[in-house]
Amino acid sequence: MLTNIPSPCYVLEEQKLLHNLKILDFVQKESGAKILVALKGFAFWRSFELLKPYLYGSTASGLYEAKLGYESLGGRESGKEVCVFSPAYKEEEMRELVKIATHIIFNSFTQWQRYKNIIDETNEKLKAEGKSPIEVGLRLNPLYSEVSPMIYNPCSPKSRLGIIPSEFEKGVKEYGLEGISGLHFHTHCEQDSDVLERTLKHIKAHFEPYLSSMKWINLGGGHHITRENYNLSLLISLLKDFKKDYGVEVFLEPGEAVGWQCGFLLAEVMDIVQNEGNVAILDVSASAHMPDCLEMPYRPKVTKLSNGILEEDCGENVAPCTYRLGGNTCLSGDIIGDYSFSTPLNIGDKILFDDMIHYTIVKNTTFNGVPLPSLGVIKQNGEFELLKEFDYSYYKERNG
Repeated sequence: MLTNIPSPCYVLEEQKLLHNLKILDFVQKESGAKILVALKGFAFWRSFELLKPYLYGSTASGLYEAKLGYESLGGRESGKEVCVFSPAYKEEEMRELVKIATHIIFNSFTQWQRYKNIIDETNEKLKAEGKSPIEVGLRLNPLYSEVSPMIYNPCSPKSRLGIIPSEFEKGVKEYGLEGISGLHFHTHCEQDSDVLERTLKHIKAHFEPYLSSMKWINLGGGHHITRENYNLSLLISLLKDFKKDYGVEVFLEPGEAVGWQCGFLLAEVMDIVQNEGNVAILDVSASAHMPDCLEMPYRPKVTKLSNGILEEDCGENVAPCTYRLGGNTCLSGDIIGDYSFSTPLNIGDKILFDDMIHYTIVKNTTFNGVPLPSLGVIKQNGEFELLKEFDYSYYKERNG
């Protein structure tokens, strides 16, 4: 089957996605928390019919993600949440968001006050129609996060994300909290529940007087819930205790944990050149298609497919056949990494990059006019279905 998949192509594996969803649903049922999918990390919306029975809705970073979540997973009409947070909103965005959002979270008291009238007017209409109102929240910064590197740390010095404790106290004194029903914290990235345990101590130290007066608390994303050996029992215990102690509804909004290890990016070896070693040039790009390889940076797991035989890489420079895998753009640093195999790599061989469905597709670009990879899915019955291909028009329309 793999030999029949066009290259390049992102391939979602439905069975693996369902495995993740069942773990997340277990956490919901045991803890009483509600889990939303964060579209910034996992936006493969053609798979969202699988998500509907398990998750409570979506969380968005702006208008377009909110619209995608509303259209693909549903909104208040279907009993689903559409939660939105953005560092700042424009008025035209807010007027569109109030039509679909169930929760709108602000990054400052200034932004809340700027759009308070629009939300209040909308809530009056919703009330008259017998519908639930838009819930309004504030994102807070507890000045503590264990995320590394700093580019991903939302509590780094001079971070623009979240209201720091001193500014929150000023805002409360000036504006009060009437109309605010929830608080939002997001301080995690690919972390276990022991980090949440330590983080909660800082949240309580700075904001505890306000927690029990809220209707809901959103503890953000970055919880690596579906990863092997993640401490589920500790997470469930922490969530249950938090709900009990403060009498609030608790939300989690993972993106990566939904799409974790449930798909791959298939590429093809286009050429092999020599420069102090073997350099394989692929039809995918770290810069355009796998930017986290350069940003994080990290080294994705690789399997090669040669003459119908799969072989996992052995690591860097530990097997007889070592290659530097590079992309097909003009960026000199478009390098994915060094990989070693026990057998040679040949032009035309396929390369499978593992775990490439979250935080990859959402970051793709058309830099250098490099084609976007196609989208496909391996169904639960084992059959492959090609969902979408991207032609020249996507590059042209993006640039003018």
